[in-house]
Amino acid sequence: MVEFAPLSVPWERRLQTFAVLQWVLSFLALAQICTAVFIGLLFTRFWLFSILYATWWYLDRDTPWQGGRRIPALRRWVMWKYMKDYFPISLVKTAELDPSRNYLAGFHPHGVLGTGAFVNLCTESTGFPSLFPGIRPHLMMLNMWFRVPFLRDYVMSGGLVSSDKESAAHILKRKDGGNLLAIIVGGAREALNARPGAYTLLLRNRKGFIRLALMHGVDLVPIFSFGENDLFDQVENYPGSWLRRIQNQLQKIMGISLPLFHGRGVFQYSFVGKPIEVQKILRPSQKEVDRLHQRYLRELGDLFEAHKLKHNIPMDRHLEFY
Repeated sequence: MVEFAPLSVPWERRLQTFAVLQWVLSFLALAQICTAVFIGLLFTRFWLFSILYATWWYLDRDTPWQGGRRIPALRRWVMWKYMKDYFPISLVKTAELDPSRNYLAGFHPHGVLGTGAFVNLCTESTGFPSLFPGIRPHLMMLNMWFRVPFLRDYVMSGGLVSSDKESAAHILKRKDGGNLLAIIVGGAREALNARPGAYTLLLRNRKGFIRLALMHGVDLVPIFSFGENDLFDQVENYPGSWLRRIQNQLQKIMGISLPLFHGRGVFQYSFVGKPIEVQKILRPSQKEVDRLHQRYLRELGDLFEAHKLKHNIPMDRHLEFY
């Protein structure tokens, strides 16, 4: 049964709710809508619009792999402020980032929708430019989304770029510095385990980002988002269940997971940890990768331990890696 909000709910709260709703619906349906509009226009008197866009799309096809195309006005869109205030979401600085250097950040956990990563790194609603002046954040996203007409331009406006080595290299090799490339390391598989009270990260064997940092000589920055897994409840899908088997199969085919979730809402704080210094090694050995990976796990664990009590996490709860 649908329950509507009472009339006494303040307009500020209604706008916050609308901001979150439009974002969730964009995540779930915008790709299909954009594709339908692009194809549908071909069968109307506005067919030329789709033809012109297709031409632009072809000429612009490499942009998601070359740093994207940020639009500051959209990053500052007032709707993102309302979305930030709904939960609310905060960005917490624990160390300085040198604007003359480039950084590779690991964002944890993925959560159901990667809400914290998007709000903190793809919008300016939590004050990233004032906390880290001179640093331009970029967030990696699955390549498939950059093959959707109109949507590709929309997501690039926030600083999203494609998630492959070519795209990463283009940003991390910039000589002027001041770039932070973030990867939600746990990805789609980790999203299926996102539920309130979960502190388990898919990270034990994820070492590709470590190798990238060594090859380009960029410092690693761990980011942990307290409350990310508490934003949504998820339908029970324990490993081995029929639902998890279907989700795993879809994830293998499509590259994205499809968690069945419903709203919950809670305070959320993303802590940016201190940079881990990395020396450039063009062809790092597996031993060198493993050594830096272990150090990253320790630093991420220390970041969690240093701030967990502020968020009512019991003393005996610790991060677990699988």
